Amino acid sequence: MLEFAEEGHALVRRVCLKRVQLTHFRNYASATVVLDGRTVVLTGANGAGKTNLLEAVSLLAPGRGLRRATHEDLANAHGPGTWAISARLDTGDGDVDLGTGILEPAGSEEAGARTVRIDGTTKRSTTALGEHLAVSWLTPDLDGLFRGPAGERRRFLDRFVTALDPGHSARVSGLERLLRSRNRLLEDNADPLWLDATERELAETAVAVAAGRLALVERLAGSIAAHHDEGSPFPDARVQLEGAFEARMADVPASLVEDEYRAMLREQRPRDAAAGRTLSGPHTCDLLVRHGPKDAPAERCSTGEQKALLVGLVLAHARLVSEVRGATPILLLDEIAAHLDAIRRAGLVEAIERLGAQAFLTGTDEAMFAALAGRAQFFQVSNGGLRLTGEL
Repeated sequence: MLEFAEEGHALVRRVCLKRVQLTHFRNYASATVVLDGRTVVLTGANGAGKTNLLEAVSLLAPGRGLRRATHEDLANAHGPGTWAISARLDTGDGDVDLGTGILEPAGSEEAGARTVRIDGTTKRSTTALGEHLAVSWLTPDLDGLFRGPAGERRRFLDRFVTALDPGHSARVSGLERLLRSRNRLLEDNADPLWLDATERELAETAVAVAAGRLALVERLAGSIAAHHDEGSPFPDARVQLEGAFEARMADVPASLVEDEYRAMLREQRPRDAAAGRTLSGPHTCDLLVRHGPKDAPAERCSTGEQKALLVGLVLAHARLVSEVRGATPILLLDEIAAHLDAIRRAGLVEAIERLGAQAFLTGTDEAMFAALAGRAQFFQVSNGGLRLTGEL
């Protein structure tokens, strides 16, 4: 039976996980979680494995997961060095089996890239996962997002873009690789022809990455404005992408920006060689966020206000994903109750239910999720094991 969530005036397919299996992953030697499509609440002591399960779900989407961990770090310390995650996904149009993992331990001669399988067929990259599933998350590490370095905000934004454009993650990785290559070539005083070729590819990739970010910010801002709710406990955010490269793209055709950037890179080789890095480009932009009702920069808001802004951004992005893809994302909200009062916790539950999205919430105290009584599956997590505890 197909399930739909109604968002705005359009019917949106409800996507949800029905089963997740872990093998030699983090502190899980072996675990299977059977889900009924409702919100999932994971409670337990710190270090029990709650976030590890969320990380496993995040790896069912394109990219490196919510911790950006190495393959070696993901393997169970007492296992063979390999790990695997498999899941059955209800897409609203039928079930799809997803799987990913490492077949050979890190450091071995046979070790290679992460394997991705969809319905038993091996795929070339994690990008293929994005055709079936979009995942968005909020972890305690993001609590300092607005006061931290610009690079963290770019990664936050890139995850938003990837949920709508699965190929964006690969383009960002390509941009980072090309920047490292150019820096090495400058350091080695390499043949200018090699630099020309690298800079040509770098300029093309830079324009594609910046275009994806700009489109997402514009769409997100429009969706936030269209769904403004003065009664929401999560304030509207005003978002803007700041950077000379991005400002230029707003004024002239992308092909011209590409030509200009390639010429700039050639001209700035001496300066960049002295600095040891490429000083201009989309890798230097910043995502600016303001607290809408207060018209104040997010970094100047209180800790509670910043948390509410973050939650509001994630919810707004989830709504945008539903609108654009016609299918709900899966939300991973780690230690979400921290810095949220009772009113905001209740508001979060209502917002998730309006979206119709399957959400995974974690915390140490089950009582913090009383608003979900009768509306969620509750699991107790302990030492890499899970036990269904029923409902509050």
